Amino acid sequence: MAEIRGDMNLSGARVAVVVSRWNELVTKELLAGALDELTRHGAGEIEIVHVPGTWEIPVAVKALIAKHSDLEAVVALGCILQGQTPHAKLLGGDVGGALMGLQVEAALPITWGILTPDTQDQALDRAGLKFGNKGREAALAAIEMVGVLRKIG
Repeated sequence: MAEIRGDMNLSGARVAVVVSRWNELVTKELLAGALDELTRHGAGEIEIVHVPGTWEIPVAVKALIAKHSDLEAVVALGCILQGQTPHAKLLGGDVGGALMGLQVEAALPITWGILTPDTQDQALDRAGLKFGNKGREAALAAIEMVGVLRKIG
């Protein structure tokens, strides 16, 4: 039986982080967590792309994929607060679908560090206060997937 598991070593990997400026109080903490993990696990080069909002993340990811043939992973970070209209659910679904399509098409890990909480307090809790840092978790998923894909060849 063959078994492949990703090691947690990014040695020399080119990785991008695309982060929304909308809800920056939250996204700056997600970014800090992601960068800490990527650096600690040996990323060779990290390119950080700041976009206005979560809606703009997929087009930036697509441009990065086109620009860098040696890109090994992308971490997508944002925060979509739920409101009284279906806007947030529609936005989250559209962005998630677009990122999944890009990920599968490019065979490139694009990890989800986009929060969809009901309130700002819930967002802050998930950005490092009470429930860990979802940016850090998205980076760890990217790191593991780089290892998996390197082993698959």
